[in-house]
Amino acid sequence: MVEKALEDIAEKILALDEASLTGLWEKYKTKLEHFEATREWERATIIFFIINSVKVKNSIFNKRIIERQSETPESKKAPLNVPYLKRIK
Repeated sequence: MVEKALEDIAEKILALDEASLTGLWEKYKTKLEHFEATREWERATIIFFIINSVKVKNSIFNKRIIERQSETPESKKAPLNVPYLKRIK
């Protein structure tokens, strides 16, 4: 039950736009820094880390896509600057 709830939350978060979330980052950072023993502060803390999580996820995702795109059959060959050496007896 808890896992299903978390998966549902993750789906909703994935539907959010990173640019919109980034616009809220400073607001929730400020709320996080001004501790109050309230439910509002707790929610602000969770929201702040959700925003950071989306940013980190997108950063990792983009990096991996770029790495995959640069992996061509030619890149798996020996680098061009390494001389070809042949042993002669």
